[in-house]
Amino acid sequence: MNLKIVVVLTLCLVWCGTVNAEWFRRVDDGIMGTRIVVELWDEDGVHANQAIDAVMDEMRRIDESMSVYKSTSEVSKVNAEAAQHPVKLTKELFDLLQQAVEFSKITDGAFDITYASVGYMYDFRKHIKPTEAQIAQALPGVNYRHLIFDQKNQTIKFFQPGMRIDLGGIAKGYSVDCGIHILQARGIKHALVTAGGDSRIIGDRFGKPWVVGIRHPDDANRVIAKIPLVDTALSTSGDYERFFDEDGVRYHHIIDPKTGHSASKVRSATIIASTATRTDGLSKTAFVLGPEKAMEIYNRLDDVDAILVTPDGTVLYSKGLEAPK
Repeated sequence: MNLKIVVVLTLCLVWCGTVNAEWFRRVDDGIMGTRIVVELWDEDGVHANQAIDAVMDEMRRIDESMSVYKSTSEVSKVNAEAAQHPVKLTKELFDLLQQAVEFSKITDGAFDITYASVGYMYDFRKHIKPTEAQIAQALPGVNYRHLIFDQKNQTIKFFQPGMRIDLGGIAKGYSVDCGIHILQARGIKHALVTAGGDSRIIGDRFGKPWVVGIRHPDDANRVIAKIPLVDTALSTSGDYERFFDEDGVRYHHIIDPKTGHSASKVRSATIIASTATRTDGLSKTAFVLGPEKAMEIYNRLDDVDAILVTPDGTVLYSKGLEAPK
């Protein structure tokens, strides 16, 4: 065969194989109480939509298992029974709970899923908060060290009555990672999966990075930084997500495990790392510890970078990031 013909055929095969490829995007506001976004590049619309369906189904499955708002969830069963006796867990939940405890250790207890022992008394939609007496009574239940794991029998038990857990600070990131794994198993090489403030990216946008904007804590239409990303994960937590203001005080969903009150030492925290489980689990740290101590932790972790907004509006960057000129 003539070399020129071979070249032409090769180019045609490459071009014809991608000419019908396009970006597919879907948004669902009915899962996990947040907005789920899946965006991917595929040559086959049927394949693309089946892949997106699979991601959405996985998000629903995780929500059914881990939501404290569903009485039939595995986490709700733990909260109902673990103070009385060891509760047998699925391997998935057992492993994720142990991962959560590792984040507690890394962050000196700033991340603690037992915060729910107090946190369940807040209702930000209805502007309800616990009294000081209620907080004082519930605080002894907030201590990740009081989660008793049995590796052999794959069970968990609470050390004392009144304890509760809530995976709201890690489950969305975990679900994003699960969604990405589903897409990778189906051969998708360029995609974004987002659940609320947690996102993970595979690949790039064909020679260009994905660009993620970080919003200003007081203005959803204002961006304080834009970050180019490829093959990574990012989570942003802010005191503007679930909150209410009363008598000049902002009550929001990120609870300080030591005090039982909303943690307000920063306004927002954005974490970049290899997985969304990791970024989600680390994004609450600065609210509790403050920017200086939190940055010390982030800078010790080789795969983690951070952008923090302090109460006075100062934007701080970890050592792996340079502030825009």
